[in-house]
Amino acid sequence: NREIKFDLFLNEALKLQADFVATGHYVQKNTLNINGQEIHQLLAGIDPSKNQSYFLCQLSQLQLSKSLFPIGHLHKHQVREIATAIGLPTANKKDSQGLCFIGHISLPHFLQQQLKPKQGTVIEISNSDPIYAGQQQLHAKPQYNPNMGKKVGNHIGAHYYTIGQRRGLNIGGTPLPLFVLQTNVQTNTVYVGQGENHPGLLHCGTIVQDNQIHWVRPDLELAIGETQEYDVQIRYRQSVVNATLKRTRQGLEVFFHTPQKSVAPGQFVAWFKGNELIGSGSMSY
Repeated sequence: NREIKFDLFLNEALKLQADFVATGHYVQKNTLNINGQEIHQLLAGIDPSKNQSYFLCQLSQLQLSKSLFPIGHLHKHQVREIATAIGLPTANKKDSQGLCFIGHISLPHFLQQQLKPKQGTVIEISNSDPIYAGQQQLHAKPQYNPNMGKKVGNHIGAHYYTIGQRRGLNIGGTPLPLFVLQTNVQTNTVYVGQGENHPGLLHCGTIVQDNQIHWVRPDLELAIGETQEYDVQIRYRQSVVNATLKRTRQGLEVFFHTPQKSVAPGQFVAWFKGNELIGSGSMSY
């Protein structure tokens, strides 16, 4: 949990009597005064290719009050120019694309070091299956079972795969590439479909359970029954898309204005108003 990790880091800094924690994220902060109360805004970095506000979508007002983002108003090339001018050895170092906290290793290799392989079945689901009828409804996404398709191979563990994944299946012989539609770690089954336009990859929306909703701006929290249009993002480096959020007693329903691919349970959906991140939550569907 990003928020817990940041809390631990912040607590250690405060023990050292630090006033703020500065990070190298490409985001910006602004502070408003609303009815005599300070409200901190988490804003996108000015460099659209490096904006990292999605990464910090779980920060609280307390954490933002103690945070500084000194490079959020700069483009990456400007940061490199400053680093070169002051003689930093990392000025021309390549951007890190891996998991920064474990070193130079790919995610699949890291997972295989931490989780034991467990052979299971790969089931292909036809893109013309009648189970997709009515899928435009938020609650109509099918839960697959092996009887819905045919076995096309084996895998080394359902826990290694994510929704929308193409590489790593190592199964050939199909007219179109196979994509992961769904995984079931209890039965250790991976469900796949042919082609990037398979209807099993498309989602008309997602749901955030009530205990998973987080408002970076708690003063803008939706009341039960209230709806609001926002721009939303469901993964890093994905462009934001328009969506309607509806608050219910069970949680938050997110309706995409155009169907989105590869919505993965457990990942965050973040909602924005302009360049400000308003809130986020872990997707359960």
